[in-house]
Amino acid sequence: MADPRADAALASARPGPVARIGAGRAGRILLGLLVPVALLALWWGVTAAGLVPPYQLPGPVAVWDAAVDLVERGQLGHHVAISTQRVLIGFALGAAAGLAVGSLVGLSKLGDLLLAPTLGAIRAVPSLAWVPLLILWLKIGEESKITLIAIGAFFPVYTTISAALRHVDPHLVEAGRAFGLRGLRLLTTVQLPAVLPSLVAGLRLALAQSWLFLVAAELIASSMGLGFLLNDSQQNGRVDRILLAIVLLAVLGKLTDALIGLAERRLLRRWA
Repeated sequence: MADPRADAALASARPGPVARIGAGRAGRILLGLLVPVALLALWWGVTAAGLVPPYQLPGPVAVWDAAVDLVERGQLGHHVAISTQRVLIGFALGAAAGLAVGSLVGLSKLGDLLLAPTLGAIRAVPSLAWVPLLILWLKIGEESKITLIAIGAFFPVYTTISAALRHVDPHLVEAGRAFGLRGLRLLTTVQLPAVLPSLVAGLRLALAQSWLFLVAAELIASSMGLGFLLNDSQQNGRVDRILLAIVLLAVLGKLTDALIGLAERRLLRRWA
């Protein structure tokens, strides 16, 4: 005869509907899409009901039409491509510099005493404050824009890496030294793998910061890019294009963040 208590325990141990939905990758994607779809439906409902004037909040169809118009003019692809290129180059340069300086500050007491106070002060400078200097020093070409994005990418990586390396297990470091590892080899073989989650978190923050600094960077006499599209649309009263640029920035930011997530899984398989 079946034991009712055993049946109840078995039923409680079974995953619920939400757990079953989110068990696989497809389930996670579907759950992640729920909020954007709900926001899109709310946006459409509010604008279709006329609760907000179209000149303040155009509907999704109007934004789609603006995207189609820019595609037909051959402009949208150029805006997306040039902004993505600027972000990726600036991110790579800033993250590499942040990794190098963060490793120096995190592993060297002298480096910490010399650099940490100054970098902590520079980190508080707003992004737009750099624009006049970069125009003066680097003129209005790509160098000034990429430099500003690199500044934005530098500090998240520097901060997370310098803090994480200070707390690496000293026994792990001693074991690496016992195998003859020193300097850069010790850093890349033992210390950085030990702080991989912090490194990836810093890279993700740096990438998000790069997209944030992009808009400020493209205010530097730019004629292409999503930041330029935002500024130009604001001056011309094209709220539909403003919303389009915001949506594209959000989508591109998420896609590039997903690429770091893929790299994280590969690094974990290699170093875990």
